[in-house]
Amino acid sequence: MNMSLSKKSPEAFRTISEAAEEIGVPAHVLRFWESKFPQISPLKRAGGRRFYRPQDLQLLRGVKRLLYEDGFTIKGARKFIKDNGVATVIDLGAGAAGKGPLAVDAADRETPERPRPARPRPADAPQRQLADIIDELEGARAKLKSVLEP
Repeated sequence: MNMSLSKKSPEAFRTISEAAEEIGVPAHVLRFWESKFPQISPLKRAGGRRFYRPQDLQLLRGVKRLLYEDGFTIKGARKFIKDNGVATVIDLGAGAAGKGPLAVDAADRETPERPRPARPRPADAPQRQLADIIDELEGARAKLKSVLEP
């Protein structure tokens, strides 16, 4: 059930599945980042369903850049946010900051001398996958309901 994001307004809120697709990471990664970065705080409705605002998406893009492109560790990215502010990371996500890698202490980066250890697949991965499917189904149900009701 792959819904096209191009039909949604840029100002529209995104479900976790839509946000994950737009950012280019699995939904469980967004949940993990939310547990590691208190600045990531999507709106939560009844039942814990998450809705990401446009600013949340920019912050997620900035965090993704720090971790995936600039080579920060989680600890290093948290320190970067603390030292530079959330607005700087949002700007990174918007592409407003410089194009090159950021200046950072080598201890905050992953290096060949200190590779990231392989992590075992979490035991709750099937439950998370099921939660993602339920989120998608709830979104489709709400969309169908809005179309069918006058």
